[in-house]
Amino acid sequence: MTPEAAQVLALQALGWIAAQDDIFPAFLTATGAGLSDLRSRAAEPDFQVAVLDFLVQDDRWVVAFCDSHGHPYTAPQAARMALPGGAETHWT
Repeated sequence: MTPEAAQVLALQALGWIAAQDDIFPAFLTATGAGLSDLRSRAAEPDFQVAVLDFLVQDDRWVVAFCDSHGHPYTAPQAARMALPGGAETHWT
């Protein structure tokens, strides 16, 4: 996945999260973001990483997001890895 495609997916994920009444408050709490941050920081790769990190915490969220946008279930993690700082950590 290209960084550009990853950014598009992250923005789709942000929109999906914001539309979920039961998930959106948890996102704001977990990230410390306010509504003004969503507008001003949505295009920043580090904020997009936070969006994807939040999304992949729960498999049900990943499935629901991917089903609603026609993405394979592996797409959020692939997007996360394509953004700056997203490479997998190898501890050995």
